[in-house]
Amino acid sequence: MCGRLNVIDSPEVIDLCGQLGISFKDKALRTGRFIQAASTVSVILEKSNRRTLQDATWWLLLEQTETGFKPSAYTSFNTRYDKLDVPRSAGYNSYRHQRCIIPVKGFGETEQVDGKAVYHDFTADKAIALGGLYKEWVHKATGEVVYSCSVITLPPHPKLMPYHSKASPLILPQSHYDAWLSPDTDSSQLNTLLTPKLCVDLTGVKVKKPSQPEPISSEFRIACDEC
Repeated sequence: MCGRLNVIDSPEVIDLCGQLGISFKDKALRTGRFIQAASTVSVILEKSNRRTLQDATWWLLLEQTETGFKPSAYTSFNTRYDKLDVPRSAGYNSYRHQRCIIPVKGFGETEQVDGKAVYHDFTADKAIALGGLYKEWVHKATGEVVYSCSVITLPPHPKLMPYHSKASPLILPQSHYDAWLSPDTDSSQLNTLLTPKLCVDLTGVKVKKPSQPEPISSEFRIACDEC
């Protein structure tokens, strides 16, 4: 999965958040047609039996500065599935106790074809619950608390391989939302989710480039799997 998300303020995304107990009374959903890695995104997490919508930097590892935090030099907007059970890896502890859901309408993929980058955008008929990890950071000097996150990536899904042959995002089935968010869930019970599945129907289109998403092909459909 490449580093761009589509989080438009659609009824489907709002409905997904509502299913997860988010009302937007205290915080608004971060939206944008083209959200890049290292940007601030909205994540849903659960602590002390309470679910909240949090702003998080889409880059799991942060470095403390004099006045705040910045993304580390280590690329960490995605966390590979095969690193989740590797002790001392960036996502090891978070996979066990700090899992989150990133509600989106779609995502973008990039593939090199004959030495040139080819870009495709995908949107779902419904909303997409991306399986993610988060970390909580406390500034040693100011006491500021901030959050960071990553999207878990899986092996490439056969239906998406023509558009990105290296990885695919973890799309959570609705039946596992509660278990995923609960910090009490034993992570070994979630390992069955680490096989790529499409739990939503997707509409894809080739675009000029991520920052200029004008379609340059006809739309096409990718049917979901049984989840």
